[in-house]
Amino acid sequence: MSSDPWGRVDETGTVYVRTADGEQVVGSWQAGSPEEALAYFERKYEGLVVEIGLLEKRVKTTDLSAKDAQVAIDHIREQVDAHHAVGDLDALRQRLDKLVESVDKRREERKQQRAKQSDEARHAKEALVVEAEELAQSDQWRAAGERLRALVDTWKGLPRLDRKSDDELWHRFSHARSAFSKRRKAHFAALDAQREEARKTKERLVSEAEALSGSTDWGPTAARYRELMAEWKAAGRAQREHEDDLWNRFRGAQDVFFAARSSVFAERDAEQSENLKLKEELAHEAEKILPVTDLKTARAAFRSINERWEAIGHVPRDARPKVEGRMHAVERAIQEAEEAEWRRTNPEARARAAGLTGQLQAAVDKLRGQIEQARAQGNNAKADKLERELEGRQALLDQALKGLQEFGG
Repeated sequence: MSSDPWGRVDETGTVYVRTADGEQVVGSWQAGSPEEALAYFERKYEGLVVEIGLLEKRVKTTDLSAKDAQVAIDHIREQVDAHHAVGDLDALRQRLDKLVESVDKRREERKQQRAKQSDEARHAKEALVVEAEELAQSDQWRAAGERLRALVDTWKGLPRLDRKSDDELWHRFSHARSAFSKRRKAHFAALDAQREEARKTKERLVSEAEALSGSTDWGPTAARYRELMAEWKAAGRAQREHEDDLWNRFRGAQDVFFAARSSVFAERDAEQSENLKLKEELAHEAEKILPVTDLKTARAAFRSINERWEAIGHVPRDARPKVEGRMHAVERAIQEAEEAEWRRTNPEARARAAGLTGQLQAAVDKLRGQIEQARAQGNNAKADKLERELEGRQALLDQALKGLQEFGG
């Protein structure tokens, strides 16, 4: 009989293994010595140890599924429970039990992870649906269309949910895309109709513009071209293949008219520039009349200059105010001289001015006497009031004296 800490061989060749539940028969050995028998079954034990070690490593370091790991554990456990090895089988059972715990823990972790991923996928798809429904109302056709296509690609990359939830969300998502496509189609159909209407309008405007291009009625025709341009802008754009051609015809007709008008206006401008030089010379001659010393001579000289002025044609519009202003200044100076002469030679006006001055002077003298009397009586309040009244009367008197001087004293 032979034995070791975990097993023995009896005299009949039966091999036993020691466990917590007592000795268990491992098998029968008749081919050699008891030592060889124990060594054989110990090697079986080492094989189980190695197998368990490899499985532990796979569970720890690879993505071995819980199902496959459990099958492998059960396979090894069957061998351990069959007691066909000599060694610490209870320790192997404990390792297998811990391995089961690890696998269960991993299974639970993966379950939670899948639940988390599913929850994240649900939130992601709900967010996609909300954005798609918002985009369905957008009028940014190009940008919204591109974004909806990107949302579809994102959707395809997300995990599926349970059938009911996934179908409900996809229905909303698909409906939003369809609604946007329907609105966009209607928009561009309306836009095509508008562009066709714009083409017809612009065809009419081009026809009128071409008919007017030979007109020499410069003012009204130029005004009509401005109206046609306003109508052109208000008409909107025609189809791309028509817009440029219509515009070139419309613009070309205007160019013909305005080129002809510019040629005529250039000749007129040259003539008016010459007229301006002549009028500037006359204005300079008129300014030499000033200051007026002899009214009769000044009046005759200005009349002669003005007759020559009237015989000259138009000058450029922008130069007209300045040159005419110079002549008007001389004319006003002569008129003022005439008015001053009239005042000097009008006895009735001079008498009225002298009478007014006398009345004001008497009123001022009277007020001064009243002020002196009030001061002498100690009535300063009355004196102050009378002085304020005196200031007003004195100002009127000064103005009347100035007017009287214009009559010659």
